[in-house]
Amino acid sequence: MRASIFITCYNDTLFPETGRAVVRLLERLGVELEFNAEQTCCGQMHANTGFRREAFSQAKRLVRIYRDAEAVVAPSSSCVAMMRDQYPGLFEELGTEMERKEFEALLPRVYELTEFVVDRLGVEDVGAYFPHRVTYHASCHGLRSLHLGDRPLRLLEKVRGLELAPLENLDRCCGFGGTFSVKNGEVSSAMLTAKLEDVLATRAEYCTGVDNSCLMHLGGAMHRQYAGMKTIHLAQILASTAQEPAEVAE
Repeated sequence: MRASIFITCYNDTLFPETGRAVVRLLERLGVELEFNAEQTCCGQMHANTGFRREAFSQAKRLVRIYRDAEAVVAPSSSCVAMMRDQYPGLFEELGTEMERKEFEALLPRVYELTEFVVDRLGVEDVGAYFPHRVTYHASCHGLRSLHLGDRPLRLLEKVRGLELAPLENLDRCCGFGGTFSVKNGEVSSAMLTAKLEDVLATRAEYCTGVDNSCLMHLGGAMHRQYAGMKTIHLAQILASTAQEPAEVAE
């Protein structure tokens, strides 16, 4: 099958190794990939800070770019949640009837990466090898908006050499929340401290997840505490093999 990658502006700017991992993984699974260089932002930060017309401009652009795609895959539950949770209101409030119809036709073809692999491709064992102790952080958008459930864990359990360390209080937020961490710094830091205690208690080598925004927040705290643990996007673990180990940023 064919799929278009929406790599997200966050990953493109700060974590390009995640995008490369998505390509390696999906091509290995036989997916014919497309990358539209016109893609920019889903508009989430605009919508979350009240700039609805600016967010709608990004939403219209995304629908125009991907309206003919067989499937759209994004390694970010946050961005996919934006499309499912906030786009309907934006198109209802600001869109034309034609724009709403185009969005409604596209939405069922938009997937977060683990949804696409497990639900659309019907695969749990992706042939990965990652010989490390790993714990999984369930980001809020994936947990509460997309209801990813155990899909990421089922994929991790099939990775050869990987020891999966259970995380206490899996449903606890890391405190990032995009602009929330800027506007509510003290609250965000307190939430991060509580989350980090659980993460470090696993004694894992890596903390993984489906959103690099959360992982950046956690990774920054780990770095400041000289914790020794590293963060890595789930796509990089799933793309890793004995012949081509994961690309891990230092």
